[in-house]
Amino acid sequence: MRVIRQRVKLLLLLRETMSKMESEGFFLTKVGSPEQAFELRRFEFNAPKENEVVVEVEAFGLNYADVMARRGLYREAPPFPCVVGYEVVGKIVSVGSKSDSGLIGKRVLGFCRFGGYAKHTITYNYAVVEVEDQPANELLALCTQAVTAFYMGEYLTPIHPIDNVLIHAAGGGVGTILIQLAKLKGAKVIAKIGSESKRKVVEDLGADCVVNYNDSDYVLQVQNYLQNERLDISFNPVAGSTFKKDMSLLGSGGRMILFGGSELANGKWGIFSKLNFVRKMGLVLPIGLMMRSKNILGVNMLKVADNKPKVLAYCLNSVVKLYSEGKIKPQTGGIYSSSQLNEAHSALESGKTTGKLSVHWD
Repeated sequence: MRVIRQRVKLLLLLRETMSKMESEGFFLTKVGSPEQAFELRRFEFNAPKENEVVVEVEAFGLNYADVMARRGLYREAPPFPCVVGYEVVGKIVSVGSKSDSGLIGKRVLGFCRFGGYAKHTITYNYAVVEVEDQPANELLALCTQAVTAFYMGEYLTPIHPIDNVLIHAAGGGVGTILIQLAKLKGAKVIAKIGSESKRKVVEDLGADCVVNYNDSDYVLQVQNYLQNERLDISFNPVAGSTFKKDMSLLGSGGRMILFGGSELANGKWGIFSKLNFVRKMGLVLPIGLMMRSKNILGVNMLKVADNKPKVLAYCLNSVVKLYSEGKIKPQTGGIYSSSQLNEAHSALESGKTTGKLSVHWD
């Protein structure tokens, strides 16, 4: 009996070893600059479970949440050392027992719950969609950025033709898609930028009014454009001091959609910066929102992905369809090789980039 148990144990160990696969990825090991924080390491991973697939990564996208994680400001990030990254383009090389084996060899665009900065990543079968030979950098802009924009502007609170819409960070990945979705609906778009280099980009996409917050208080610029009208929607990834300003611009029935806190990333004083960030937003009472008929909606796409996978899949397939039909055009920024990851991160952190930044494996 003892010999049998030993043989069974040996067989289980052998099976586990055979199911292991090896890859390579950029691990976030500490808080700091890209040069300090990232380390290229080899690692092993298990075969996919029932509803999972393994993607051999061709390219991955960068998001500002990655910068926040590197700076120790993103609470959703896994503990160090970890591999961050939300989206990949690549080829499926393995599938779980309950996934379609016909996917093997297919080129896909896919979400991942972190793990994107690697040569292989495991994700769920519902989080990928087949694509053709479209440029990887454009496809990557359809994942986190376009899905976030579609979820907010189509699924959560649809934009209407009579709406006045303010889009913060309008020259970024989410902002440029939001402009296009709003213009498809016939809404008036006010695009908020911080650099004149982004003015032509947002104007070409159809923005009706462009405000540069470095010229003067953007509230005054928006009021000057709207005259006697008020805002209907504010898409705000900044929060902090912009929260009260946007609330003052919203009219009855107005909706503020908060989907980030980039103003916090500029804080240099740790907990004091966080407390000041909260102070600037102030206290909001539900009864006050009801009396003024104003709405605040918070968006965290990780939570949507975790708890509403069918919604995520619907949004992903919808934006790929819009792109394939030529109704939206992703705005792409820099294309970097994997050896230039640090440079790409610094560029994104600077806030001077326009469109999606992508990293392609050498």
